[in-house]
Parts: sequence; structure tokens; C-alpha cells
Amino acid sequence: MLITGNYWAFTITDGALRMLVVMYFHQLGYSPLQIAMLFLFYEAFGVVTNLVGGWLGARLGLNRTMNVGLGLQIVALAMLMVPASMLTVVWVMAAQALSGIAKDLNKMSAKSAVKVLVPTTSANANSALYRWVAMLTGSKNALKGLGFFVGGVLLTLIGFRGAVIAMAIMLGAVLLLSLWRLKADLGKQKVKPKFSEIFSKSRAINVLSAARFCLFASRDVWFVVALPVFLYDQHGWSHWTVGGLLAAWIIGYGGVQTQAPKLTALLKGDARTITAGWAAALAVLAIVLALLPLAQVGWLVVGLLAFGVLFAVNSSWHSYLIVHYARADGVSMDVGFYYMANAMGRLVGTLLSGWLYMEYGLSACLWVAAALVAASSMMALALPKQAA
Repeated sequence: MLITGNYWAFTITDGALRMLVVMYFHQLGYSPLQIAMLFLFYEAFGVVTNLVGGWLGARLGLNRTMNVGLGLQIVALAMLMVPASMLTVVWVMAAQALSGIAKDLNKMSAKSAVKVLVPTTSANANSALYRWVAMLTGSKNALKGLGFFVGGVLLTLIGFRGAVIAMAIMLGAVLLLSLWRLKADLGKQKVKPKFSEIFSKSRAINVLSAARFCLFASRDVWFVVALPVFLYDQHGWSHWTVGGLLAAWIIGYGGVQTQAPKLTALLKGDARTITAGWAAALAVLAIVLALLPLAQVGWLVVGLLAFGVLFAVNSSWHSYLIVHYARADGVSMDVGFYYMANAMGRLVGTLLSGWLYMEYGLSACLWVAAALVAASSMMALALPKQAA
């Protein structure tokens, strides 16, 4: 409960801050590519953090790396409290870098802790682990969606600076509670691992990481910059309306993730078949979306909601597989390596989102998304055939 509550509180601020940055700086006249560049360090430092963070978690304990993530997010928010004249691109990128480090430390710690806490001796240990991972992942994404909505509302009601001050105060209270009550050395290895061990030697984890890279790049290539700017510019949606749609998408996406164990059971087979099959279904849908007339915003919204459903199942299944494949002793290092690939996918997707939309429009973003999901499906065919 302590770990999940910590993760939830962080996630709300993470979603809200992303929406605040996209809409506020677009309002100031920044181009889509410039807005994407504001997230460059956020995603790039996430790549490094997941590698190093997994190693730190194994040496120091997951509770400590989780609390460090909370503290860094408060510092990042404090950096954005300066007057608007001081919010230069370099300054905001630096604040986003800290936020990216904070987010991935917090996420890696929470998801790794599930492997440590869920009993592994029972006959149905794998299904219990899948249910817990799906619950944690789904609830996190539902709250991130709430954060998108909160960000849009706060920007409308109290402005950018007021919003970041309010979020920093809330996270400060959560950090104090976490420092007080979360003291167990979760996930701390008895033998301290060498730094050279951060790269995974498992074929299954390497293949799954590559598939994860393509999966998340396929989402962010249209979702991060292109979609909100398209709805704001081409269809005249307000800040809070855009935030509301993205919030509904993420909340629904998180809700589907909590039900992923039931949904993935619809496709029979081993881990390789299930992974490749669900990714192939998402690739087909992405192609359909790319063919839709974008002037009909209603059809676009329905299509994107359907994309969210299939993407949620893929994401939740991947999240379970990495925890399943990870070593019991040193889980944070395997999970950290995997989420490094996840962060790299978000980085590439974010940059492509700004550039492709500015040069070719939203339709091009959706075609690239379809190609990336298809690549993820093909990579999954290299996973071992074992049951999961």
C-alpha cells in the first residue's frame, strides 16, 4: 500500500506536468518540434536512469531509490516556479531532465518491488504476479490520465506557476510519509552487483526490450505532441478539452490494463504467440487509423480510443513478462534494463512526433506508428516458446 500510494501520487504530477508543458509552451508560440525538444532530456535521462537505477536499487534497496525519485521531482517542480521570463528552453529542458530521472527511478522501484513482495512458492504464482503487475500498471496509467486532466484544469484556473507550486506541496507531504513509514530494504542484493552487470545477458529480456522499444515509440509518435497540437490548432479545442480527452484515453487505457489477464487469455498459446498476436492486432488497427479522414474528428477519436484498448493489453502483457523473466535476485537490474529500452522508445517517439507533425501532419505520425507496431510483432517471434 505504501509503495502503490507513493507511485500513484508521483504519477498524477507526472501526467499533469507533461500536459502543462505542452499546452503552456504552445500557448507561448513554440512550434511542435520545439515542444518535443523540451522533452528531449526527460526521455534521454530516463534511458540512463533505468540502467543505473536498477543497479542502485540492487545495491541500496528499492525503497531508497523510490524516495530519491520523489525528491528529485520536487526539485524539478521548484525549478519551474521561476518567473515566466526565466523559463528558457535550456532551463525547462534541465528541469525536465530531473523529472525524467525522478519518474524512472520511481517506476523501476515500484515495479521491481512487486516481484519481491508477491509470494512465488504457490502453484499459481505466475497468475498472481500477472494480476498484481496488471493492477499496478493499470492504476498508474489511469492516474496519469487523471494527471493530464488536472494539468489542463490547473493551467486554466491558477496558471502554470500556481500549478507547479501546488503539485510540489502535495509531493512533499507524500515524501515525508514515505521516509517515515517505508523503511524495509526491498530488493537489496546480498552480494553487491558490479556496474558492468547492468546489461542483460538474457536473450528473452533482450528480445522483449527491443519489442518494447518499438511498441512505445509507436504510441508517442502521435500521442505526445502531434495529437494535442492537432486538436488545438486544426479543430479549435480548448486546453482543458484537449487535457480531458487525453485524460479519458489514459484512464481508459489504465482500466483495460487491470483486466489484461482476462483479455490475454482469449489468445491461446505460449508467450511468443500471445506477444506477437496482440501486437499484430494493434498494427492492423494503426493502419486503419492512418487511412481515416482526419477532418472527421469524431472517427479519429473513436479510433484512438480503440488503439488505447489494444495498446493497453500489449503494454500490460509486456510488463508482466519482464517481471516474470527477471531474476529473483537482482530483479531491479533486469527491470531497469528493460525500461531503459522503454525510455529509448519514448525518446524516439517524442522527437518524431514533433518533427513528423510539423513536416507532414498527423497522418504521417500514424503511418509510422503502424510500422513500429508491426516491427514489435515480428521481434516477438524471437521470444522463447515457454509458457508464461
